[in-house]
Amino acid sequence: MLKNQTIIDQMTLEEKASMMSGKNFWNTQDIERLNIPSIMLTDGPHGLRKQGGKADHLGLNKSIPSTCFPTAATLANSWDESLLHDVGHYIGSEAVGEDVSVLLGPGLNIKRNPLGGRNFEYFSEDPFLSGKLAASMTRGIQSNGISACPKHFAVNSQEHLRMTIDEIVDERALHEIYLEGFRLAVEEGKPKTLMSAYNKVNGEYANEHLYLMQEVLYNQWNYEGVVVTDWGGNNDRIKGLLAGNQLEMPSTGGITDQEIVRKIKAEELEEEILDESVDRLLTLIFETQVTGAKKPVIDTQAHHQAAVEAAKRSMVLLKNEQDILPLKNEQKVAVIGDFAAVPRYQGAGSSLVQPTTLSSPWEALQKTTLNLSGYAKGFKRFGGNSAKLRGEAVTLAKESDVVLLFLGLDEGSEAEGIDRADMKLRNNQLKLAEELTSTHDNVVVVLSGGSIVEMPFASKVQGIIHAYLGGQGMGEALCDVLQGIYNPSGKLAETYPLQYNDVPSAPYYPGWEATAEHKESIYIGYRYFETKEVPVLFPFGFGLSYTSFEYSNMKVNNETISLTIKNTGARAGEEIAQLYVEPLDSQIFRARKELKGFVKVHLQPGEAREVTIPFNNKQAAYYNSEIHAWCLEGGRYTLNIGSSVQDIRLAQTITIEGEGHPLPYNKEKLPSYYSADVHHIRDEEFHALLGYTPPPLKWNRKQSLSHNDTLAQMKYKKGLGQLAYLLIVSIRKGLKAANEPLQANNVMFIMNMTFRQIPRFTSGKISKKAVSRVLKVINLGR
Repeated sequence: MLKNQTIIDQMTLEEKASMMSGKNFWNTQDIERLNIPSIMLTDGPHGLRKQGGKADHLGLNKSIPSTCFPTAATLANSWDESLLHDVGHYIGSEAVGEDVSVLLGPGLNIKRNPLGGRNFEYFSEDPFLSGKLAASMTRGIQSNGISACPKHFAVNSQEHLRMTIDEIVDERALHEIYLEGFRLAVEEGKPKTLMSAYNKVNGEYANEHLYLMQEVLYNQWNYEGVVVTDWGGNNDRIKGLLAGNQLEMPSTGGITDQEIVRKIKAEELEEEILDESVDRLLTLIFETQVTGAKKPVIDTQAHHQAAVEAAKRSMVLLKNEQDILPLKNEQKVAVIGDFAAVPRYQGAGSSLVQPTTLSSPWEALQKTTLNLSGYAKGFKRFGGNSAKLRGEAVTLAKESDVVLLFLGLDEGSEAEGIDRADMKLRNNQLKLAEELTSTHDNVVVVLSGGSIVEMPFASKVQGIIHAYLGGQGMGEALCDVLQGIYNPSGKLAETYPLQYNDVPSAPYYPGWEATAEHKESIYIGYRYFETKEVPVLFPFGFGLSYTSFEYSNMKVNNETISLTIKNTGARAGEEIAQLYVEPLDSQIFRARKELKGFVKVHLQPGEAREVTIPFNNKQAAYYNSEIHAWCLEGGRYTLNIGSSVQDIRLAQTITIEGEGHPLPYNKEKLPSYYSADVHHIRDEEFHALLGYTPPPLKWNRKQSLSHNDTLAQMKYKKGLGQLAYLLIVSIRKGLKAANEPLQANNVMFIMNMTFRQIPRFTSGKISKKAVSRVLKVINLGR
């Protein structure tokens, strides 16, 4: 019997179907006569984005003020599960205060490639770290009695053509890389809601993927909550319902509700399936409904201080030659760079938060006891040469003992709806850095941005602090780190390669038209760099401190590994010890090391403490695509404890008994994978890994456009199609020229939209028949 059977028995077929899509842009359908309330879902991976006026998906219209915490890419550098729980709790309490029942986050898609437009919203290149942090944040959000909503399930790896791109990935990489973080988030975080992805996975839309939804999510992971589409992410409503999608958002004006009713009346869909979906949704509604008694009183100042604390604990000290940091009061300090005065503190798109307060690093620095010699803008934020600005910066630098040079990615460089073009900072920033390092010996770079960048200046500067996107408290947090009031403890949650061409997925990213081939398989991030022994700028897990730590006394027990960490320096600080498992006798291709545990500990000068990291043999398992399950391979494994993936301090080798399962691979057919030479994967070898031949990479340009094709495909149709396409492109170019990156990215959202979404997004104001007529005219131009 269903949990809400009594209510469901009283509902008409039409009422039940109406529950399966939104009432409007942000709310579920209510049924007043049965006392079924409407609940609100809204954005907020790093802060509440509740729009008070006109609704939109990409953050164009302002939302009500709320605390802007550091983004996921920033928080991940803390490696601190308790911090993620606290941040989740703070954001969740603000959601309750604004009658929000479902907070759409955290995001935990794997950072397959540094150019991913939403990398700032995601935690890491590593699924274990991503999953652990997402689970903690989920528990924190839900501690307020509402629901978190981890997203985007699954394999959402690019923004380009995200609504139609088919992510082609082998079964083992699917489970080990792209699903494992979600498994941890679901099993340990117990979210009440989960968001499906726009894209296809191996030929099927994620939202209607029977294997991903029914077999993995519901059967293997025992998920008990609701699955909601990404906004506009429904393809076929009936297929989605059959797969286990309960809620389509936003409202389609009843269009897809009618599809459900027609199918049931025609006896082509069992009403019991609809009832089960309604039951799950009603459970979510009743469990998360915000009432007056639940509403907390929000102390905005206390929440701001929490945001400052989160930013401090997430900044990463990447270089500190001759202990140039912390800064000293007697030094004359020049502050240079536009990002010092106009901070880049969050991403763009659906996660765009309206902060309750914000001070720039320059404003915050002026409140310290540091001896500031002045500020110079140094460069134009969105690019373009200015000898005058560079000259002013160099003059100021010559009058100073230390230069704080603020560089970073601008608002148009990384955002929802569009991927980055390269891994570089703008040329005018690099030119300024070159001039300053040529004339000054003490330059400290402060970086802002949510993703990896190349750093040609790294060897020429004395210090580098990566602030990532530190939220509204970034300026104050940075001042504490620069002065040594707080000892930086962050460590990178992603590898920094020397150049983009070193990235394992670089030859295959992004998938330009029909499919995106994950030819690199399991070799994502450090898994590739460590296995192939490719030099990097900064390794995964790396981060410096103003003190030093000593590791000793490693012991491997039944369910834990213990070790002693001692602070051997003169300052209190925090260290993050990381566990990497290294198989020594593997008969299949595997990454040299894989993160399987970590612990963060705070120590006073001279203090030593024993810490433990959970570990059991099952954590050494791999996914066997021959038996379609996880299994243990027998042999020797080295358990490495390090301060980063490359800085291993302690190691112990153990022997694990295997389970005797058949090996999944023929080594002769997969030579590149066994050597980790993934930059040169031939089609035949990739197809052998997949076990089938995938669809073509490109669209069939001669084929007529259908409702399931994108507006971007109009460029291949002469006449009206190309004219419409060029008009959209010219609008975007005009917005970019006017330095309106958010609006320009919204144009890309439209370009990537399918024709089928037009009637749904307009709630039927533009009918399906009207779209069909337009398509007919477009298809005349071949």
